[in-house]
Amino acid sequence: MANSATTSGFVIALLGAESTGKTTLAAELQAALATPERRVGRVAEYLREFCDVHGRTPRRDEQRGIAQEQTRRIAEAAAQHDLVIADTTALMIAVYSDQVFGDTSLYAEALAAQSGHDLTLLTALDLPWLADGWIRDGAHVREPVDTKVRCALDSARLPYSIVAGRGAARRDAALACIHRALAPPRPDAGSDGTRWQWHCERCGDIACERHTMRLPR
Repeated sequence: MANSATTSGFVIALLGAESTGKTTLAAELQAALATPERRVGRVAEYLREFCDVHGRTPRRDEQRGIAQEQTRRIAEAAAQHDLVIADTTALMIAVYSDQVFGDTSLYAEALAAQSGHDLTLLTALDLPWLADGWIRDGAHVREPVDTKVRCALDSARLPYSIVAGRGAARRDAALACIHRALAPPRPDAGSDGTRWQWHCERCGDIACERHTMRLPR
């Protein structure tokens, strides 16, 4: 399995504020999607590795290098696997650089990298915030970070799917998004190439957070 335009694997990028289950979800998706015929790789969050190695959070001048290393590792994994689960991307580094330092200079490069990923999943804020030593900033930053992620994706007209639910429900919601993305084009897709939009079975409210696919307006 590979992108039609390249020999790289299909990249699933997980985005979301802290303590929204990205790392747990990445491991669950890798386990669920791997088969003898399909090599599934997982790319961990380089920012966490940086913090563990240095015993501190990064300075402003170190943010770009961290973002670029995250992108490099995703590309490396995509060259070696059929499908890649990326536990965050450079876009999250850009968002945190904006949130913490007021630095918006990383967005352009991060969004360019994000546009090369095949599917973006955004983890919802429906999980309780959990402390993780000195690495996490606190529950109060989750909403502004989530807002910045959505605004960045919307401004670049990059589609994304929102994943909500707890435990197996969260994993299954993500898997449903992935299986739709991997499926052949639907016959009811628009003649102009417009992607089919799926809404959840629970309601008809277009603004509902449970609507899985956000498409460019």
